[in-house]
Amino acid sequence: MNSIAIRPLLVTAITAALLVAAPATVLAAPAPQATTAQAGSPSQLVQDNFSRILSTLQQRRAEFTADRSKLRAFISAEFEQMFDRDYSARLVLGRHGRGASDAEVAAFADALAESLMSRYGDSLLDFNANLTLRMKGESPLRGGQMVRVATEMERPGGEPIPVDYLLRQNGGQWKVFDVMVEGVSFVQTYRNQFDGPLSRGSISQVAADLKAGRVQAGN
Repeated sequence: MNSIAIRPLLVTAITAALLVAAPATVLAAPAPQATTAQAGSPSQLVQDNFSRILSTLQQRRAEFTADRSKLRAFISAEFEQMFDRDYSARLVLGRHGRGASDAEVAAFADALAESLMSRYGDSLLDFNANLTLRMKGESPLRGGQMVRVATEMERPGGEPIPVDYLLRQNGGQWKVFDVMVEGVSFVQTYRNQFDGPLSRGSISQVAADLKAGRVQAGN
């Protein structure tokens, strides 16, 4: 399976995440000459979450296959823990989010997450590969208020897939707000997709359409 085919899975399960692509064996290792992740650092957070989520998917694969509601509950819990959902949603809304209330943004964020899970969540159990997460380092942004964590996902027989995580401080914790797979941003991808619908309707209407399945994230 090529990198284009697995990109939605990588972006989603961070979404997730949803930051994973498969129930696979995890070998998290620092790249040669790369900065070693320090305890409590954004790089360590990414590395630990990647390993924990993939390990859980592997160990509970039969359980999740038999009961997909448990899979969704697990991914949703991870999403809440590691993803700055509302901030990311505001970035996706872009100009359409100016003046929007926190409640409107939260409703849109919920609907977007549900749509992504509905479309891609079950695929996390079907995709199978051995991945190695290689940490390449982290770079401060905006005077240290944000950080970019650069990684590569290595696959046997395939070219490494560059995946960058953008994090910011929220409530004293580092949280992911965007993921870039081969330079393609989660935020920019969905900002482009929803620019048209948001130009024609309100945030509440687009959120309702997402929840009802009239619009799907990723189309």
